[in-house]
This record gives sequence, structure tokens and C-alpha cells, in this order.
Amino acid sequence: MIAEKWIEKHRHDDVNELALKAAHFPDMDVREALVQIRGWQIAEKKLPLWAQTDGIRFPDHLPMEQCSSQLTAEYKASLVASMSIKDTMTDLTGGFGVDAAVLGQHFRHLTYVEQREDLCRLAHHNFPLLGIHDFEVVNADCVDVLPDLPHQNLLLIDPARRDASGRKTVAISDCTPDVSEMNQLLLEKADTVMIKLSPMLDITSTERQLADISEIHVVSVGGECKEILILLQQTVNLHGNSPMITCADITREGIQQFRFTRADEQQAMCRYSSNIGAYLYEPNASLMKACPFRFLAQHYQLEQLHPNSHLYTSNAWIADFPGRRFKVEEVLPINKQTTKQISHLRQANVSVRNFPATVAELRKRFRLAEGGDTYLFATTLADNRRILIVCKKVGPSKSPEGDLNIKCKVCEFMSL
Repeated sequence: MIAEKWIEKHRHDDVNELALKAAHFPDMDVREALVQIRGWQIAEKKLPLWAQTDGIRFPDHLPMEQCSSQLTAEYKASLVASMSIKDTMTDLTGGFGVDAAVLGQHFRHLTYVEQREDLCRLAHHNFPLLGIHDFEVVNADCVDVLPDLPHQNLLLIDPARRDASGRKTVAISDCTPDVSEMNQLLLEKADTVMIKLSPMLDITSTERQLADISEIHVVSVGGECKEILILLQQTVNLHGNSPMITCADITREGIQQFRFTRADEQQAMCRYSSNIGAYLYEPNASLMKACPFRFLAQHYQLEQLHPNSHLYTSNAWIADFPGRRFKVEEVLPINKQTTKQISHLRQANVSVRNFPATVAELRKRFRLAEGGDTYLFATTLADNRRILIVCKKVGPSKSPEGDLNIKCKVCEFMSL
């Protein structure tokens, strides 16, 4: 009871400073109390439901770092909501149990499999507090459990993304377990298999290594790609159709989604531009990962600045473009006069796309602090001219106003 009150009293305090005062509390397990405080502080932002639920216990730092956020777990749950039969599901790599707890709400019975005994104890404790009552906790390696597992409506697996030395891995064959080797057995054991993979993974390579992929979801939150979800369903692609790829960007306004197939991208017609229109469009992180660049241009009737710049322009305002939207104010050549031409700026948000300099180098060159409401994009046009685009961001709930005439000074060109 003393520890619980102490944890509640200090949950907003700096954990490192509290650790220095551990000797003042000889009758309390300060180390475990600090684990709970640090876990709650992470959960407050990453797992608000967990932070708001009395009695939840947290693990050490690594499982908290590796677990899904509440937002991405809820996105996974949205993918199974329409399943016709939701009787049983098994999370083969349970971890802290975030995905199991959120997805398990949709199934009559949940089986949670995890190698770490301490995480199994936490699952036993936390699941009832989160509304999961019909569940089984199995402390074992999923490779040993899978062969004897009864048929499930859903199997979820999240292979470990670090090798024995702790380095992050990006290929399926480097993850543990190797789901490409388990592919057929996973399909035999479930109606649907959901595989959560590293956002660093090469999607095209994954498509070649796994059979019976029905859907691929590339999920980003707050401008960062967080995970790749692969859904497997046996015999779904008997005719060799490429799977549907959904780029999902979770924002404060909701979820932006853009869907395409590899065939869509291969067949798409895309124009490249040497001129900047009234608006500039930057794809979100999910699109940058999945790379439907030609189809994106065709779908929204945009022109791409360069095959490798991945920025788009148009004189038309596209309110539902899946990414950031900017009103262009000025287009400048990159030359010796550029610094003088933007000397009125004291700060700006600088980005580089297909450009031979870093953000830090440009900030130093242009003498700019970070921040403000001006955005600068250093990039390359289709005719290989290097330019600086000065623009202002326009939010999704706003419409651009004012003069759309752009000051364009790229008639001369000098590279860095």
C-alpha cells in the first residue's frame, strides 16, 4: 500500500532524480516502483486507456518501447471487425499484451502466448482490468505451441526485430521467428493470419517471400511510419492477383487512407513538371514507404516534380490529399543570391528532397533557425534544375485564400 501511494504521488516526477533518492526509502522496492512510474509515463501518451485504468501493472522499458500504441492496436481491431466468425484468436507473441487486449475484445476467447514469465504474470493481472475475461495465458515459445494449436479464427504474430546482438533487423528471415518458414502452418491453423512487421522492412521483398497475402497495410502515426501489417488468407489469390495495399495515416482529424495494387502503380500515367503550380503536395509517411508515386499523381491529377523528388504540384486545391498541403509563395533558384533573397526570414521549417545537401547545411547557409510558419523545400525539378520552394502549410480543415500568383525566379540556375 505504501508503494502504491508513493507511485501515485511521484508518477509525474523525473525517474532519474527519484532513483538518486532511493536510499531514503529502505522499506520499499524503489526499483520496481520506478519501473511502474516510467511505464505509466510512457503509457500516458502511448496507451491512454492503460494509464487511466486503476491497477494496471507495467513491465520494464523494452516491452513498453516495442509494444503497439493504442492507436495502432485499434487500427488492427478495425481490420477484424467485419470478420464473419469471431470465436477464437491467438496472439503468438504476446509481449505486453496491447494488441491482444484490444483485438481480444472482438473475440469470445483469447489465447496469449509469451516466452517471458514476467510478462505472462502481467497479462494475467491486466486483462481482467481491461475487460478481457475469457482468456488463456501460455508461457511458451510460439514455435512449440503452433503445431498443436486448435484452429483459430485469427492468429496474430509479431516477430522480434532484433538479432542476438540487439541490432534491428529489416528482413523477414532475420526476425524471430521467421514467418516465411512458418507460412504454410500459420495458414493451416487460422482463417486469417495477421503479421506485424517492422516499418523498415522492404514491402516488395515481403510480397515475394510470403504466400497467400490478401492485404497489406502500411500504418503511420504523427508523420512516422510505425508498422506494416500483412494479412494472409488461404487460397485468396488463386488467380495470381496482387494484394490490395492500404496506406493508413492516423492523424488528429481521423485516418487518411489511400489504396492501390502493384498493377495500379505499374500502369499509371504520370507527368513530370519543370514548373511549380499554386500548391505543393507532400505524401504522408505511409505513402513514402509503400511508393505508389505514379498512381498517386494520376489519381489526384497532379504533376510530380521529378521521379526521385516525390513532391507534387498543381494549380488546383486538393483538400483530401493524403499528406501535407502547402500554398506556394515563391520559387527561387539555388545560387549565390538565394541567401539574400530570403534574408527577411529568421526561421523556417526546412526539408530536402532529391537534393545534394542536408537540412543542417542549408540552415547554416541561409542563416535560419528552426520553426515558424514558413516551409522551405530544396528539391530538383524534372529538367534537373535545383530550386527552393517557399510556402505556407494549409491544414485539412482550411481552404486557401488570397492571391495565387507565385513569384517564380528560376529562370536562372546555378547548382550548389
